[in-house]
Amino acid sequence: MRAIGVTEYGGPDVLRVLDLRAEPLGPGQVRVRVTAAAVNPTDTGIRAGLRSTTGHPADGADVPGMDVAGVVTEIGDGVRDDLTPGTRVMGIVVPSGAHGGYREDLVLPERSATRVPAGASDVEAATLPMNGLTARQALDLMELGPGQVLAVTGAAGAFGGYVIQLAKAHGLTVVADASPSDEALVRDLGADVVVQRGDDVAERIREQYPDGVDGLADGALLDAAALPAVRDGGVVTTVRGYAGDGQRGLRVRPVIVRKYAEDLERLDGLRELVEQGAVTLRVADTYPADRAAEAHHRLEAGGTRGRLVLRFE
Repeated sequence: MRAIGVTEYGGPDVLRVLDLRAEPLGPGQVRVRVTAAAVNPTDTGIRAGLRSTTGHPADGADVPGMDVAGVVTEIGDGVRDDLTPGTRVMGIVVPSGAHGGYREDLVLPERSATRVPAGASDVEAATLPMNGLTARQALDLMELGPGQVLAVTGAAGAFGGYVIQLAKAHGLTVVADASPSDEALVRDLGADVVVQRGDDVAERIREQYPDGVDGLADGALLDAAALPAVRDGGVVTTVRGYAGDGQRGLRVRPVIVRKYAEDLERLDGLRELVEQGAVTLRVADTYPADRAAEAHHRLEAGGTRGRLVLRFE
């Protein structure tokens, strides 16, 4: 079974084609023939060994990848009726050793997979599960209501874009950051107000909302630099574990997307929003799976809008 992974950690060029055993299928699980796997920043961390405690892949190989789409080929006992062999699905993966999204044969819990949105390709669908659930969790943690104001940093990225669209679907007012070249994109995603991105974005947001915004989703990883944009007692969600400085009554809540990895209702809700036209699937480019190193080089160079996707053909 072909996979793309590492037997030693390092830069993009350590990625290689691996021949791995197929995973066993158990009750409540589905086997998926993966046709597309999105490339995410978390994948580069796995490849570089940032999560390793030993400095070496524990199972002899680490396979990155958290977003996949493909076709169900086999189902375990007790799997729900809408997942049958031949069903096109998208799914979220929690990588562990050789279990990651960059493999053409993958076993997932049934609650980690749902049907590909009607009208979407597998490549498009592969950009949604992990990124969309991360955005969904960020908004859930903030508990903002219709009419409140949300700021989004890193708004042109995959996480930021999904946050904007989900927030607008919930009736929030959105102020988002962008470079001049991304302003039209961010407005098309639904932002009501766009400010210049940068380390001083909090000041720009305060110029528009002098009392501060109700909440902020920090996709740009600004951490402490973003906090002044939020009113006293407001709420911030972060994606790399930053937990705030404890000042002004701010509630800083890190997003841990693996907590939603088997939340079928939220995953399927994302599918419905795509089918309704409220959420847009954005593909920056595609690569054959055996050119994953090129995709990692490009992602780490920055400036990608939408997701790069590996194709298993």
